[in-house]
Amino acid sequence: MSEVKLTQLSHGGGCGCKIAPALLQQILGEAKEKLPYANLLVGTETSDDAAVYRLNDQQAIIATTDFFMPIVDDPFDFGRIAAANALSDVYAMGGTPIMALAIVGMPIDKLPVETIRAILQGGEAVCQAAGIPLAGGHSIDSPEPFYGLAALGIVHPDRLKKNSSARTGDKLILGKGLGVGVLAAALKKGELSADGYAQLIATTTQLNTVGGALSALEGVHALTDVTGFGLLGHLLEICRGSGLGAELRFEQVPVLAKALPLAQQGCGSGATDRNLASYGHEVDFDVRLQDWQRRLLADVQTSGGLLASVAAEVADEVLDIFHRSGFEQAAVIGTMRQGAPRVSVV
Repeated sequence: MSEVKLTQLSHGGGCGCKIAPALLQQILGEAKEKLPYANLLVGTETSDDAAVYRLNDQQAIIATTDFFMPIVDDPFDFGRIAAANALSDVYAMGGTPIMALAIVGMPIDKLPVETIRAILQGGEAVCQAAGIPLAGGHSIDSPEPFYGLAALGIVHPDRLKKNSSARTGDKLILGKGLGVGVLAAALKKGELSADGYAQLIATTTQLNTVGGALSALEGVHALTDVTGFGLLGHLLEICRGSGLGAELRFEQVPVLAKALPLAQQGCGSGATDRNLASYGHEVDFDVRLQDWQRRLLADVQTSGGLLASVAAEVADEVLDIFHRSGFEQAAVIGTMRQGAPRVSVV
């Protein structure tokens, strides 16, 4: 298995495989009307992390799917990252996963059975850590390898956290450091150290289980996770859905320690530039910010951290929940404010 370079079998990797935000908007159409189903609590209207359907007054089902091509060469690690990334959408709605199905596409003429099995075992390991069954799935023979999950979760309808419910004066809290795309780009170039790889795996396989605890707090108004569109892209989704603007303070944004020097040297993926080209006109950058700083805020995150918009009076409590749950880099990074749905970075 060590001779198989998974990342060389695909044209993209991780959440960098996502269709660019601007092109995706064109494909889906400008209008995102709420579908006429009273029990559909979340559909496509605000680009939220998952669909949510109310079963009764006490229960709502969360449904999501997420898959991508390899971000690393180790098959077991690839499976773990893809599974953690998929389950993150359930946690980002304030829910608890209950079951998952595997989505598998593999070039069976290029990959040994042992490699494919290791990918699936990685996904199974993460589902086991989340306390849920990987209860089946679907597989195809594909020119490029991809793997992910269709995940189901559950949440009380009153504890559901959307990405469109931020309020003026909210503090913005990010749960994980940025830089996954930087580390992944360095890995593909053969320039990532062993310590850098260890940090890449540690952050991308860390389950965002803290979402369930945050759902219990009324002061947590909006929640999403930061993935392929970068911090700026997913914050803009909160802004658009909530009809508000936001201010970020770059020096408060957490960055993965091994990614920082690489980012300063200009390392990153083409998907980062694609992100900035898609929504850069909606961001006001302080003229003092350097190019690497702007690019880091658009860096493609795979299995990134939760981004929470919370009332100022509960910000310390939310930070404490993050820290006690093992998210040591969680930090207040900005504020929601009145105004057009734009982001100002100072």
